[in-house]
Amino acid sequence: YGVAFDMEDKTVTLNNGIEMPIIGIGTYTLTPEQAENSVYNALKDGYRLIDTANAYMNERGVGRGINRAIEEGIVSREEIFLTTKLWVSEYDTVSESLDETLARLDQDYVDLVLLHQPYGNYTKAYLDLEKAVVDGRVRAIGLSNFNSRRFDKVMKVATIPPAVLQNETHPYYHDLRMKAHIGEYGTVFEAWFSLGGRTETQSELFHDETILAIADKYGKTAPQIILRWHLQTGSIAIPGSKNPDHIAENYDIFDFELTSEEMEQLNGLNRGDRAFKMPDILQRIMFTSNRPDFNAQQ
Repeated sequence: YGVAFDMEDKTVTLNNGIEMPIIGIGTYTLTPEQAENSVYNALKDGYRLIDTANAYMNERGVGRGINRAIEEGIVSREEIFLTTKLWVSEYDTVSESLDETLARLDQDYVDLVLLHQPYGNYTKAYLDLEKAVVDGRVRAIGLSNFNSRRFDKVMKVATIPPAVLQNETHPYYHDLRMKAHIGEYGTVFEAWFSLGGRTETQSELFHDETILAIADKYGKTAPQIILRWHLQTGSIAIPGSKNPDHIAENYDIFDFELTSEEMEQLNGLNRGDRAFKMPDILQRIMFTSNRPDFNAQQ
């Protein structure tokens, strides 16, 4: 389904030669305090991939969680793969916005920076991200929520192909066409809302008879089966949670492997249904001429 995943090391090699973990902790909708605790607990449990964004308004908390784990000797900064995203209103001020992001995260660099939405002057913003790779503030760059047409528009100007494309994906909404489209560039696919988000879709997925039957066979939960399915289809997964037990559970997916028949059954659940509905606040700031005050977060 794409770039090969190393299930033993739990990593994938990006098109720039950097290794990225294939399972991570997402922080969408978490408060700064919740994000701090979730990131800290995830790192204790073995996670090494952390995903946040300027628009989540919790980067300070994410940074505190990372630094707590480092100070306690749980992990080193070099072992962590930190992802954040720039919002549309920052596309004309990429360099300044990155400096502010690094200050909020209290880090010297970010491993991966994505353009969060395919609106505004995203081609210029992407070229500015390339400069940030050269100056060392960013190790890899990519895109989020881009379709094939807008991805191709970036590729017409890019000198560094996107390392990662992050789009909504779960058993009820596949994006195999986009996976195939980005494959020639070695771009790795990453799934947000990998468990359907905190929506009715998630509840449906967790009670789906096909998923539960497979879960019963392996002595696993529905979320664990879904996450393993993601990895075996070549999608990095970043489930979010503030519950320490769920965080630990979501990482415990490397002691079994779904058969080809089970993968076909799960692939057959696709019905083209998106779970995400953009919150009003994000819609309001997407096209604003004034940058949101991301530095106001606590």
